[in-house]
Amino acid sequence: MEANSLKTAKSAIKMSISSRSEEKKLKKEFAKKDINTAAVDFGGEFNSSVPEIIERAVIAAKRENIIEASHTDQGAVAGAAHDALSQMMPRTIGLNVGGKIGIARSGEHIVVAIFFGVGMFNLDEVTVGLGHRSLK
Repeated sequence: MEANSLKTAKSAIKMSISSRSEEKKLKKEFAKKDINTAAVDFGGEFNSSVPEIIERAVIAAKRENIIEASHTDQGAVAGAAHDALSQMMPRTIGLNVGGKIGIARSGEHIVVAIFFGVGMFNLDEVTVGLGHRSLK
């Protein structure tokens, strides 16, 4: 049996790389497995956008009832999003990014996955970051 944190992480990653039409289908499939998910698009200059990216992750998680409006739940999503962004930072500092934030929760496990295309001349650079927290 696959550990809950692994299933949850895979779900968040799939949400972050899905198209809008795939997202709706995946959301239903994951719900059948007791995994609550959300996704939100993002684009902009990386450095100045870090707080906005974290805020979007928290708002999406609250909107989709993945977390409650408590500081503990919101802090868990914000921390996981920050961890994911920290992993991406070396490839994105000073550049424009665009892509999607995927969030998944199963039981006490909550995961934020961020998948971005990175604007670097006409190269198609991509980066992925992942953060996990545990909530009771």
